[in-house]
Amino acid sequence: MTPALRVPGSPGAALGRWSALLVLTAALAAALSLVGVPAAQLFAGLVVATALALLGRAPRVPARLSVAAQAVLGVTIGALVQPSTLGRLGGQWVAVIAVSIGTLAVSMAAGAVMGRRRGISALTGMLALTAGGASGLTAISRELGGDDRVVAVVQYLRVGLVTGTLPLVVAMASAPGPSRLASPSAPASAAGSAAGSTAGALSLLVLVLCAVVGVLLGRLCRLPAAALLGPLAVTMALAVLGTELDVTSAPLVVAAAAAYAVIGWQAGTRFTSESVRTVARSLPVAGVLILAVIALCAGLGLVLSRLTGVSPMDGYLATTPGGIYAVLAAAVSSGGDVTFVAAVQILRVVVMLAVTPYLARWLGRRFGGGTARPH
Repeated sequence: MTPALRVPGSPGAALGRWSALLVLTAALAAALSLVGVPAAQLFAGLVVATALALLGRAPRVPARLSVAAQAVLGVTIGALVQPSTLGRLGGQWVAVIAVSIGTLAVSMAAGAVMGRRRGISALTGMLALTAGGASGLTAISRELGGDDRVVAVVQYLRVGLVTGTLPLVVAMASAPGPSRLASPSAPASAAGSAAGSTAGALSLLVLVLCAVVGVLLGRLCRLPAAALLGPLAVTMALAVLGTELDVTSAPLVVAAAAAYAVIGWQAGTRFTSESVRTVARSLPVAGVLILAVIALCAGLGLVLSRLTGVSPMDGYLATTPGGIYAVLAAAVSSGGDVTFVAAVQILRVVVMLAVTPYLARWLGRRFGGGTARPH
């Protein structure tokens, strides 16, 4: 009896492709996490999905799965906005917002330069080099009309360069002093562990509610990138009202990791040999532009230091364009004002994610969407 052939579109073939994608992504993400790669799940998903796409073995990522990933990401970013942290800014809001706008202007100028490369549109260049929320911008870039493949690679090149240069900058700074970050509390007892389990379940419920309600409200209000900005706005509103999500709880950590992987798959499965060549040709220019943005943001950090009275090192860390968790770790090790640095970094990410979709819509009308300019 002749065995049945498995055609490419059959359920068995689809299951095999998804199994390969899941297993390989999990393995690579675990390896990258061990060496401290930021957003390891997203990077792993991008690499594995790209490899499978070039081999013709990548599955199609459903649109609803991408929407769910964006919603989870919006909730986890919104959960960072805690009044207790932002309250550290006191009367320094004007200076901080002005510097955040300056960072946006610097990023956009660099993006405009990159947009002159062959095969890259002005919109894609802006999204690729905007300094704020690498995962969020990667998630929404295709919806806004940009090329999410270019955006993903360049955004994480930026995060990598920022993270890689931080130890050098901290080493060149003054000797470390005592950290201003409060010491974490002692480990919980067995009763505390049970309470933590209940809190984790509650956090998961709030995550789902914020995601669902946020997406519906975002679409109702016709927000650009509604799947990201709607949940982000709902979660921020709850935080202002006193309901804060614990982003370190196990359900949120798992949900965020899954969302990162899906966002990586979303971009990676669309790679072709030609798009790989386009991205590869752009990396040297992108690297130079990223270093220029880092240098200009360092200048803005000095301005912030003068305006607010914080140390130059704190000003630099507060305005460094990306890698928020690495930046906070550097602030701790250098004895800096961690709460101030966290507040400015979080505010910058929120401002960038809130403003960029509207700028992208304007650029799309001005330059004809995400298509590359003719050369």
